[in-house]
Amino acid sequence: MLDYIIVGTGIAGICFSEICLQNNKPFLVFEDYSTSSSRIAGGLYNPVILKRFSEVWKAKEQLEFGLPFYKQISNRIQVEFDFKIPIFRKFASVEEQNNWFQAADKPNLSPFLSTTIVHQNYQSIDSKFGFGEVLQTGYVDTSSLLDNYVACLKSNNYLKEEKFDYAQIQIFEDRIGYKDIEAKNIVFAEGFGLQYNPYFNELPLDGTKGELLIIKAPKLDLDVVLKSSIFILPIGDNLFKVGATYNWEDKTNTPTEAGKQELIDNLKELIGCDFEIIEHFAGVRPTVKDRRPLVGTHNEHKRLHVLNGLGTRGVMFGPWLAKALYENIEYNVPLDIQIDIKRLNK
Repeated sequence: MLDYIIVGTGIAGICFSEICLQNNKPFLVFEDYSTSSSRIAGGLYNPVILKRFSEVWKAKEQLEFGLPFYKQISNRIQVEFDFKIPIFRKFASVEEQNNWFQAADKPNLSPFLSTTIVHQNYQSIDSKFGFGEVLQTGYVDTSSLLDNYVACLKSNNYLKEEKFDYAQIQIFEDRIGYKDIEAKNIVFAEGFGLQYNPYFNELPLDGTKGELLIIKAPKLDLDVVLKSSIFILPIGDNLFKVGATYNWEDKTNTPTEAGKQELIDNLKELIGCDFEIIEHFAGVRPTVKDRRPLVGTHNEHKRLHVLNGLGTRGVMFGPWLAKALYENIEYNVPLDIQIDIKRLNK
């Protein structure tokens, strides 16, 4: 008998898979590649919300667990995908500089905000008020991570590339039956696909569509992530990832002209050189209105679990949440009420 069936190979699904591998728990993953937000994500990990200079919830704990966790995955799949790179926040005014310094004085933010204003002259970027540097930052090449991890799962017979059929679930007191498979638990890590899950589709998952561009800009001499109304992430060979848009109405993975134009307009405000659009991506992020993930166990069926709602910070949330759910299932360690789906019970 398996310990776990896992549905989904986005960030949430592969993080839980890795927890199972590290704990020698037999498991099987189902994936039909119908959702794509993890694969096209910006992949930044940044402990500070730069719109209002406040700490990301549980940022310290997430980084302390997540970064060594990704190193273990990197060793397993023999691929480097975690790249340390500073994030520079472009200041638009003296007032923003002052707000930055006030934030940097707070004990929870001081490890993450440099108190030195950076006056770096980047070709094609005008910033008379300078930049603030965020510390302990980087990005995960999510496409490389997921593609290589899924290949690893496949080569070790941990993967079934087929659509998961909820109607085939049989629920018993001591196990779950699925077709000819028996398992102790099922973990649903389906991202926005949760809307089709009859056991968890009443959870308030409110997908947010995001669009990104890959541009080529030979005259953009940038060796950091630049954050303003959008982010610009250098990925080598004069290529840059640019994002992202936020659309709460459109729930499709189809890139739009409106999204592309919004990114182009914001990009032209930020840089003063020519660029060529190489690729245009879109995906629906699994977001939640209260900005907290959806983690926990079904109200009635104690062997059905959910790991979802990672939103725009999936690479930071993923490892820490997977560990929290695993410890809750295996050792009855209580989940933080802010992530536990029990918070939504009326």
